[in-house]
Amino acid sequence: SPLVVRSSAIGEDSEQASAAGQYETVLNVTSKLELETAIAQVQASYNHPAAVQYRRDLGAKDAAMAVLIQPQVQSVFSGVAFSRDPISQQGDAVVIEAVSGSPAQVVSGKITPEQYRVFVIGEDKLSTVQFEGEGKIPQALIKQVAYLARRLENRYHGIPQDVEWSYDGQTLWVLQSRPITTLLPIWTRKIAAEVIPGVIHPLTWSINLPLTCGMWGELFTLVLGDRSRELDFTKMATLHYSRAYFNASFLGEVFLEMGLPPESLDFLTRGAKMSKPPLASTWENLPGLTKLLQREISLEKEFKGDYRRRFIPGLTKLANELIENLSPPQLLTRVDLILDLLNQGTYYSILSPLSAAIRQAVSGVKDEQIDHSITPEVASLRSLRLLATDAKEILPEFDPERVFEELAQIPEGERILDDFAEILEDYGYLSEVGTDISVPTWKEQPHLVKQLFIQFMQGTEAPNADDSKKRQQGFVQSRVDLKGRVTEVYSRLLAELRWTFLALEKIWLDTGLLQQPGDIFFLKLGEVRRLAANADAELRNQLSELLQNRRSQFLEHSQITQIPPLVYGNNPPHPILSPIDTSDHILLGIPASQGQAAGQVKVVRNLQEVGEINKGTILVVPYTDSGWATILVRAGGVIAEAGGKLSHGAIVAREYGIPAVMDVRGATYLLQDGQQVRIDGSKGIVELEEFLA
Repeated sequence: SPLVVRSSAIGEDSEQASAAGQYETVLNVTSKLELETAIAQVQASYNHPAAVQYRRDLGAKDAAMAVLIQPQVQSVFSGVAFSRDPISQQGDAVVIEAVSGSPAQVVSGKITPEQYRVFVIGEDKLSTVQFEGEGKIPQALIKQVAYLARRLENRYHGIPQDVEWSYDGQTLWVLQSRPITTLLPIWTRKIAAEVIPGVIHPLTWSINLPLTCGMWGELFTLVLGDRSRELDFTKMATLHYSRAYFNASFLGEVFLEMGLPPESLDFLTRGAKMSKPPLASTWENLPGLTKLLQREISLEKEFKGDYRRRFIPGLTKLANELIENLSPPQLLTRVDLILDLLNQGTYYSILSPLSAAIRQAVSGVKDEQIDHSITPEVASLRSLRLLATDAKEILPEFDPERVFEELAQIPEGERILDDFAEILEDYGYLSEVGTDISVPTWKEQPHLVKQLFIQFMQGTEAPNADDSKKRQQGFVQSRVDLKGRVTEVYSRLLAELRWTFLALEKIWLDTGLLQQPGDIFFLKLGEVRRLAANADAELRNQLSELLQNRRSQFLEHSQITQIPPLVYGNNPPHPILSPIDTSDHILLGIPASQGQAAGQVKVVRNLQEVGEINKGTILVVPYTDSGWATILVRAGGVIAEAGGKLSHGAIVAREYGIPAVMDVRGATYLLQDGQQVRIDGSKGIVELEEFLA
């Protein structure tokens, strides 16, 4: 059969450059003489002026080029496939161009191929597909090509692939697969949507980015040593559409360099599947990984020392300080104290959940066997539920609209109200988004806690958890407890930071420097410092226009409700969302809390639009942070667009025996208020109304 002779140069088809079309490919080679000529022709193409200039533009060094000789497929149909759309730079579309006969016709551009877009949603056997495009190519083959392109992408650590394929009537062949370099880096909402969800203000981002990236950089450097010098850890995260995205390409590269699978972080934070690490690289990094292991072993001891020497004295000082009496320079000094404590706290807030996840994975302890009672949102709910039980004993009949007034009118009720005020004081630092200082805290929105207290009085069910059994899992439990204590410290510090900026904002509102509440969160930390020091006249003069522009952009981005989970490249266009196939009436997610529940959907995108929720409600939310606990416990089931088994919502749901499915893509816009659904928290399945008998 004929042969094909093609180039195989060092650096060709790498993540940095594809070199597509730069070197020769010779088809239909049928004799020894033709083979010798073809080899010489391919090798000579390395020195073609266009190829030389291409390498110079990329800064690539010259090197010898090998030649690849392959049997030529006798093509019935052939073409190219892009595992992600290189034009829209987002979404689930596999773009396929196909012709009858040789793939060279497509690549040459001399013939117009049939074009298809195949939306592949899900993984493996659970995938669903939708087609755009019609032609002579069998639809079953196009579907097979789409799956092939996506499998090759997964094989190459999620990097989008440009695939040349051919079908000989029986077998689908891969002729070539190269990275689509214009779609790098890959930005993902996974993990980021849990760590810092929602639309993010400039002040929040200017604080969180250096804290998080800086500490991850320190941990990676601990393992990699000198090899980390060329890594720019500020590239780890960015904002698209004012939402946080992590650099999946960069993180995958770092984990591979460390001798770990590229999906390691997803495994540790979400319980995702993980491939086997490359043994040679793991061995090379053994000294650094050993250092990291030593940090893990001593983590609890280190935290106790810092808790006693730094965190408690610092938090006590902050709590006792009358911030309304401080001047702008004094408030900035207070900010610096908090940031110093947060920097150390970030170390523990990263390592403690990773440590808990590693120990749980190693030991095989199930989620249901772990006690999260030290976690702030769980501890606060337990305290509130127990107090509600006491209140119901002394006030068995009550008007939900006047329960606090009725308690104030009886002697025993005064104690209940005092205890309620104490709970609000103890947990007033919690908020809807614990990592976002622009979001009001419970202390500022006590009505949310009051609503939950009344809900508990109306039906004080106890959690399903059996803590005596859970406490036997000490190896894992100790790290989960540590994670809870770290979360409390970190959340308290962030709340103090918020209240400090609010005090500074009040001064600037009174003096006319700022025009409306919330303005300060549209400034970056460096800008706040310069304004406080009166060191930037240009900034002061342009401040009103700057804030107006940022508010407008924030509002525009807030109205984008359907955010792509993956973004390819650094300058994505406006979101173009793939259709999601619900023809089988099933949505898939991550099983997060066991059990089944059926009921009416209630979509809640933020805590300001809660409304009526009861045990017949299936709550649908974009994410679940600690502050959401106040409404989660009132529902019969929970569906979240973001989150995994270790997310706040999953923990609270398991604590209260509420079935929950996390990571259900598009849930808040696919599901409508009042729609009937059934969820299976053990399998991660949501059945839609039309499918229910």
